[in-house]
Amino acid sequence: MAVTFGGLATGMDTGAIVEALMKIERQPIDRLEKDKSYFQNRLSAFTDFNSKLTDLKAKADAIDTAQELNTPKATASSDVYFSSTASSSASMGNYQIHVETLAQVQKDVSDGVADSGANDFGTGTLTLTVGGTPTDITIDSSNNSLSGIVDAINAADLGVTATIINDGTASPYRMVLSGDTVNDTFSLDTSGLSGGTYANPTMSNVQSAQQAHIQVDSIDIYSDTNTFSEAIQGVTLDLLTADTGGTSTTTLTLSSDPDSTTTKIKDFVNAYNSVINFIATQKDADWGHDSTFTSTKRQMQSLLTETINVSGSYSSLSDLGIATQRDGTLLVNSTDLSDALTTDFDGVISLFTGDTTVDGISQLFSNYLDGVTDSYDGFLATKKESTSSTVKRISNQIDNLEARMVSRQKTLEMQFSAMEDLVSSLNSQSSFLSQQMMNMSSFGR
Repeated sequence: MAVTFGGLATGMDTGAIVEALMKIERQPIDRLEKDKSYFQNRLSAFTDFNSKLTDLKAKADAIDTAQELNTPKATASSDVYFSSTASSSASMGNYQIHVETLAQVQKDVSDGVADSGANDFGTGTLTLTVGGTPTDITIDSSNNSLSGIVDAINAADLGVTATIINDGTASPYRMVLSGDTVNDTFSLDTSGLSGGTYANPTMSNVQSAQQAHIQVDSIDIYSDTNTFSEAIQGVTLDLLTADTGGTSTTTLTLSSDPDSTTTKIKDFVNAYNSVINFIATQKDADWGHDSTFTSTKRQMQSLLTETINVSGSYSSLSDLGIATQRDGTLLVNSTDLSDALTTDFDGVISLFTGDTTVDGISQLFSNYLDGVTDSYDGFLATKKESTSSTVKRISNQIDNLEARMVSRQKTLEMQFSAMEDLVSSLNSQSSFLSQQMMNMSSFGR
């Protein structure tokens, strides 16, 4: 970069003058940058708005069927043998469950050695047979210790995991082999090792592999793990204790859960309020009165006042104690909602979910929001396309003007430099003439 010294001849700060002139020249760029920022911020606001609407749609979708809104509560007569959770696909009813066995993998343990790191076993091959398939594992002078054998078995990745325990005796270090699943039964043949001062590892079985076994209403059901997810539709059972050979049964009751229904309804209301509040926060922005905001708010408020002609005691949200406030948000009267659920639980469900001929409130919202938030035809997709085009056009204009600014600044610097050269030349000539005049004056005297 060239170094210039402005104002040496004229005494003017030509650098500052060029800088001030360039600020004036850049005013169109500054205006374009503001326009670009406006469109980007506007798109960001609509992206946030779309996110709020998408969340509201998700909350509406979560309660647009009777199964989803009326998720059963699982209650067991005892918590000794298993824990349970119910999903929306579970059906109401009672089930008698007996836990016969828990799932467990095979475990074998070796005799103890004094030093797990001592290379004192023989060398050769170990043969690990898993599920009837034998595999040879090489043991040489680099890994003929208990730790080395453990690492070699794990590295073989055959469905058996090896670990070392310390049992606290004089020869405390013992190798434990565990099947990865109940189906990974195995045996270890150490006769292929020879030499060494330690005797070949001798394995003893301490736990046999077995499936979990339960009876549901006297039907035998088995699993490779202690979790049963299909023994009862929509219910997950996690086994805790077995009553092997016993007759103990636990009654599992699946019943309506008003508390869960209340929570889901309030989640929907909160998501709705989040949309309304977001629209309110945008009113002072330049895009605050965009038709997307006003039309969406108007349409959602219209859906709230729909009369849902379904069987039951309720036909509108106000019947449940859900009222619209002056700012457009909804307020839930918890007491009224609880009373409605107690008086006519099925009626509350029908209001939200509808029936075979009438859409409920949840479905009305879901259908409307599905179009509004569509990734191809929704308002955000349209605004993204138009905004991207506008921002790209502005960016191109800025780039073109920036290139012109570089050229303009060079031109100004050259012009001021030429002026400095001219003034410097004139100053030299003036000095020369003044010197000559002084010489002529001296000569005359």
